[in-house]
Amino acid sequence: MARLLVVHHTPSPTTQSMLESVLEGAHNDEIEGVEVVVRAALTASSPDLLRADAVVLGTPANIGYMSGALKKFFDETYYPCMADTAGLPYALYVHGNSDTTGAVRAVESIAKGMSWTQHRPPVTVTGELTAADREALWELGAVTALAALGDSVTP
Repeated sequence: MARLLVVHHTPSPTTQSMLESVLEGAHNDEIEGVEVVVRAALTASSPDLLRADAVVLGTPANIGYMSGALKKFFDETYYPCMADTAGLPYALYVHGNSDTTGAVRAVESIAKGMSWTQHRPPVTVTGELTAADREALWELGAVTALAALGDSVTP
């Protein structure tokens, strides 16, 4: 069975809603053969990452950067997993009150250093979550679950 790893930091109601939308998409009934593993960024580990066939990363934008929790995940997995996860499809969602640019840039830079493949453009939300944002997050979860199967077709 393929495995989608969702690594998130959800300190606010908005980031929690974003995570829930991603998970709804990943658990779409039309997608079979994918186990969705959800880990808080502070508890996600190298073994979790090494067993993943695709990964979704979720973070708030804090002071122009990704959360410290997601940074800790990268600090602990970068060297132990870099060689064995090259080519891993990944997707990203970020929430910020006013800007997400720095957080997106930081995650993309680290993922590039790990030779991961960005499967979809990031879903970024500033301010309140809209219905269109929820739909984009649902799709992000669904298509990244398909990527875990090695399928790039949108459901």
